[in-house]
Amino acid sequence: MTVQSPENPSRRSRRSSTMGGMPLNDMPWWRWRSTVRSALHMLSDPAFQQEYWLAGREEYGDVTDAVYRLVEDTWLDNWPAERYLGSVFRDSEETTLVDAAVLRVLRILHQVGPDAPAATYLQHPDWPEALAACRAAHVRLALADGDDPEQPPRTLGELRTLLRTA
Repeated sequence: MTVQSPENPSRRSRRSSTMGGMPLNDMPWWRWRSTVRSALHMLSDPAFQQEYWLAGREEYGDVTDAVYRLVEDTWLDNWPAERYLGSVFRDSEETTLVDAAVLRVLRILHQVGPDAPAATYLQHPDWPEALAACRAAHVRLALADGDDPEQPPRTLGELRTLLRTA
């Protein structure tokens, strides 16, 4: 029987404790949490929306991309966030805030259509309410992960790199 040396890099017992600022080992489904956080971040920042979405810049995707990231893996468009308590979300405050954000954003998406231009979303009369709900959820999740909620959102390329590593 061969015993692995602690020097063997494939048996490294020490890992980085964070991934892009987010603790790796305290949330089992951190990749899903990362995509939800990315979406909430973009959906909560009016300056970002003006600078990137209205300008048609590609590196962050569009509003529909952000909505897709919010619900794609988690099915938060069909299930409550509470279903992921302890795996994606830390506590009931997070689940409540995320559910409120998802419901407000999806209501607008269903009214304007998934392929509507960014201006249609941003000019919707309920957009300020959706933005505020996303902001509350974004700030809560970012602070719980030890991140600064005021930092700019990650580009789609940065998010892909983050999700591939670990």
